[in-house]
Amino acid sequence: MDQQSQLALILGPDPIPFETLVSHLMSSSNEQRSHAEALFNLCKQSDPDALCLRLAHLLQVCTQPETRAMAAILLRKLLTRDDSYIWPRLNISTQSSLKSVLLSQIQVETTKNLSKKLCDTVAELASSILPENGWPELLPFMFQCVSSDSPKLQESAFLIFAQLSQYIGDVLTPFIKDLHTVFLRCLSESSNADVKIAALNAVINFIQCLTSSSDRDRFQDLLPAMMRTLTEALNNGNEATAQEALELLIELAGTEPRFLRRQLVDVVGSMLQIAEAESLEEGTRHLAIEFVVTLAEARERAPGMMRKLPQFISRLFAILMRMLLDIEDDAAWHTAESEDEDAGETSNYSVGQECLDRLAISLGGNTIVPVASEQLPAYLAASEWQKHHAALIALAQIAEGCAKVMIKNLEQVVSMVLNSFHDSHPRVRWAAINAIGQLSTDLGPDLQNQYHQRVLPALAGAMDDFQNPRVQAHAASAVLNFSENCTPEILTPYLDGIVSKLLVLLQNGKQMVQEGALTALASVADSSQEHFQKYYDAVMPYLKAILVNATDKSNRMLRAKSLECISLVGMAVGKEKFRDDAKQVMEVLMSLQGSQMETDDPTTSYMLQAWARLCKCLGQDFLPYMSVVMPPLLQSAQLKPDVTITSADSDNDIEDSDDESMETITLGDKRIGIKTSVLEEKATACNMLCCYADELKEGFFPWIDQVAPTLVPLLKFYFHEEVRKAAVSAMPELLRSAKLAVEKGMAQGRNETYVKQLSDYIIPALVEALHKEPDTEICASMLDSLNECIQISGPLLDESQVRSIVDEIKQVITASASRKRERAERAKAEDFDAEEGELIKEENEQEEEVFDQVGEILGTLVKTFKASFLPFFDELSSYLTPMWGKDKTAEERRIAICIFDDVAEQCREAAIKYYDTYLPFILEACNDENPDVRQAAVYGLGVCTEFGGPVFKPLVGEALSRLNAVIRHPNALQPENVMAYDNAVSALGKICLFHRDSIDATQIVPAWLNCLPIKGDLIEAKVVHEQLCSMVERSDSEILGPNHQYLPKIVAVFAEV
Repeated sequence: MDQQSQLALILGPDPIPFETLVSHLMSSSNEQRSHAEALFNLCKQSDPDALCLRLAHLLQVCTQPETRAMAAILLRKLLTRDDSYIWPRLNISTQSSLKSVLLSQIQVETTKNLSKKLCDTVAELASSILPENGWPELLPFMFQCVSSDSPKLQESAFLIFAQLSQYIGDVLTPFIKDLHTVFLRCLSESSNADVKIAALNAVINFIQCLTSSSDRDRFQDLLPAMMRTLTEALNNGNEATAQEALELLIELAGTEPRFLRRQLVDVVGSMLQIAEAESLEEGTRHLAIEFVVTLAEARERAPGMMRKLPQFISRLFAILMRMLLDIEDDAAWHTAESEDEDAGETSNYSVGQECLDRLAISLGGNTIVPVASEQLPAYLAASEWQKHHAALIALAQIAEGCAKVMIKNLEQVVSMVLNSFHDSHPRVRWAAINAIGQLSTDLGPDLQNQYHQRVLPALAGAMDDFQNPRVQAHAASAVLNFSENCTPEILTPYLDGIVSKLLVLLQNGKQMVQEGALTALASVADSSQEHFQKYYDAVMPYLKAILVNATDKSNRMLRAKSLECISLVGMAVGKEKFRDDAKQVMEVLMSLQGSQMETDDPTTSYMLQAWARLCKCLGQDFLPYMSVVMPPLLQSAQLKPDVTITSADSDNDIEDSDDESMETITLGDKRIGIKTSVLEEKATACNMLCCYADELKEGFFPWIDQVAPTLVPLLKFYFHEEVRKAAVSAMPELLRSAKLAVEKGMAQGRNETYVKQLSDYIIPALVEALHKEPDTEICASMLDSLNECIQISGPLLDESQVRSIVDEIKQVITASASRKRERAERAKAEDFDAEEGELIKEENEQEEEVFDQVGEILGTLVKTFKASFLPFFDELSSYLTPMWGKDKTAEERRIAICIFDDVAEQCREAAIKYYDTYLPFILEACNDENPDVRQAAVYGLGVCTEFGGPVFKPLVGEALSRLNAVIRHPNALQPENVMAYDNAVSALGKICLFHRDSIDATQIVPAWLNCLPIKGDLIEAKVVHEQLCSMVERSDSEILGPNHQYLPKIVAVFAEV
């Protein structure tokens, strides 16, 4: 039967074919389902009215609940405002039938699950048409349901309210008073738990979409009733309802923490009571803890609020410590083959661990360290191993958030941990080693610098624990953490002992121990660099043996780690020492590359990195291998993210899968699950591409045509920051490679046109990505890359590209200013305290990095285009002048001055028109308290002296007194001030040279000579000393002085230079 006849049948008078179509849409057979989907889409295209009415009819008459549910879902999809939104195509009578059927079905439907689906459909349609007043009957209907005495209708109305509030908050604002009454009545009086939860959901959604805080405050008095929903459910033993309530309250804590502020003590108190109640399910207690931790983390919205409740923090810390005791000494832990084995750990233990880390990061060391110092000693003094273990795990967990405070008490912290290295229980010793590893990362390099003489011997001792391979392996891993933050000077004296122990472990039968030893050796080599040469001959044969022999599947990780170790050792000792072995290793790599590997084989990612390290070590000698390396590398870089998308409220949640490698993010009403292993491989590959381009320069040219189209689109790869960062760093490397290849005649006959094409592809893409980049740090990297690209392409840029760069710079400055304003607002919050101040300071420093890069780019544009850039500079001046303000940071003022210095120096006479505006600022900044600002200002003064001619003449007097103040400052020659001093001396010299007729030369020229030689700023030193030479060459009378009396000083200066 052709499609037209099928359609006629499905939408015809007989209801059966349509019902069959809907049931086929639910079929488990893919073929049957996709055939039905094709027909359904055809109906939607050709007769949307009939299709919608058919679905509405099914809702009313069909006896199978699952078919009715499917009809509700299909209707919801048709009425969702996306590409297939069909509402505007329906005629008016269809529209009104649909609206009335939906509302009448809500009143008569008895199946709970189905009622919910109908509410979803109503809410979906209403969110599109209510704001334009397209459904005037709906709100009265909802108020009527809420006031009715049917719990089912009350629940339905609240479900719709909850979903609608974000779309129609404004429409509901006039009804605030009525809503308040309704919410309060249902929360306080309803005896039905489902109604209460639905009301709680509606209240919380509604509060979140109220924009004015005074409107929000009108709902404050609902909070006790909202909390009672939770406590009543618990008292009635209805924990499922309690957990729903907790999840809603956690949402509120994250988005509107200030709403809880006035009753914070009661609310947090109740939550901690729940967390402490041994009789409740773990899931309930974990949610109560999650609520308190979420409040602590809600710092942008309620900075410092939780730190005002020290008694609660102490209680929460105690709860989390008790959870860490929920661990068993499982025999499997001791014999575990892989390092990740966490046998004996319970869900309580994992929650405790995770929450300690989050709590420390959100509240900071000044709050957490006193609590820890109060509670941990009792755990360390107890007789049970679990308590020792808990204390050590807690120390490791809080280190990241408490680093600044813990560094001040290092002696105490280190002693606490090292004392446990001799505990009788292996799991405690493991936890002590674990703590040292974590502290080496979080408290480095202070810990390494001050305690290496205690920590390294302790770790070496732990490597001798042959009874407990888990402890040995972990000690090797901790050596890795320790050496990553360590200078070669500290590490070298210990190398003999550590390397010989690691070689013993390499020959151990336990794979986990061997892997730990390999990683540690790699890290030690990487940190000690050329000092590792003396161990090379002893170590390399073992490494090669593992690489060649560890071939079966169970040894994959071992082989991968031996690759990593060999390549890092090779880089450490250098090309000469490594060259002969490198060839052999390359042979093994090439045969591995040719073999078929399984998708989850870790070797792939390790191989990508090993190739790149070998390239760094061998330089241009690596070129012959590129044809083997590049195809799989490009394949990894082009991996598509493995993404599954479901609706955020769907029942088949991705999160339920225990798959560690899945990460979920929620965007709007979609939940996106992403396979992280794929993303990590992709990020590694992109980083390696960048590495090769950087290392091989023009040698990389043959690959540009494949690499550029792979990486440029990844500038906007929002699933993974590392991928974006790598793509950003690679852009200038690709351009540089092309430019060098063309200049050196290695570009396979291509000429400068090719460089221009590449530049026309890369630069606009970078500008566009910068426009959309959400992360401040990556913004700064993008600006940095853009700056390098402009330096490489320079004159190849056309005017429209310069225009788009300048427009983007305006955007960047505006966005940055508004982020700073938001932070200033946060600083006014009522609970704002020193810890928050620290955080804001860190965020502002990142902001300065962005502005710094803006200054660099403008400098590059001015150097490249000279005076023809000035019209753009004029446009930007209204964005830049505020940066000179007294309220701005020293760094912002310095950058603003440097931009003017560049304009004055590069555009010379063409820039004189700006002197009136900028010179008063420059003169004032010469005596700024910040030495970097002074340096930029006196340098600018020198430039204006040189090019300002008659315009500068009237200012010579003031310039002299400003420079004099810098030169005669009592601490002028201190290291932090010497650059400003040298630049001031140079500017004084320029006044002597260009404005001699405006000064008392017999006084000032000798004074200048007296300041010489200058030694800090080597660039200025060269200028100044050349000026002295030319003055002496032309027998300048003022420099030689009456009767050549200054000649000895001049000779002394030259002798020192």
